[in-house]
Amino acid sequence: MNRDKTQQLRDGVREAYSAAAEKPQDEHPFPVGRRFAESVGYPQDLLVGLPSVSVDAFSGVSNVAVCANISVGDIILDLGCGAGLDSLIAAERVGPNGRVIGVDFSDTMLTRARQAVVETGADNVEFYQADAENLPIGEGIIDIALVNGIFNLNPKRDAIFLDLARVVRQGGAVYAAELILREPLPPEIQDSEANWFA
Repeated sequence: MNRDKTQQLRDGVREAYSAAAEKPQDEHPFPVGRRFAESVGYPQDLLVGLPSVSVDAFSGVSNVAVCANISVGDIILDLGCGAGLDSLIAAERVGPNGRVIGVDFSDTMLTRARQAVVETGADNVEFYQADAENLPIGEGIIDIALVNGIFNLNPKRDAIFLDLARVVRQGGAVYAAELILREPLPPEIQDSEANWFA
């Protein structure tokens, strides 16, 4: 993918996700919100206990924070954290001696995530605006990385994997979920702006 197309895709994805953060109740090119979170396996009783500012703008693809093998005291990276749903779940699971670092490229989503942290009073979560392939994190400090649906939206996957390998400690783990194509897209869709599969 050439540089102009790469930037065009990134800008389009950022614009769409920022719009979902601004008005989650509107129609978007992807599912958003509490019902969708329940449909991909987040328990209803868990969602009820989390701030609606985070749950209402959920737009991941799975329930990685629920399924991941997270231990008390772990340092967690939530890559593509969006409105912070997985970050909040992970923060509860790691306890006061653990830490969660959320990274997203949408400032609008991060505004929701930060508001949710204020509402919960969690003091073991921090958020940064950055690109997934350029993480503002030291080498080998992450025990568990959660990646909930960003790979097919970013043509710089090789760089993302390299940076994940840099920040996750030896023996750490990456829990990732992604949408996949079962068959190639028709040529007319491949070349259209409706195709977000990088």
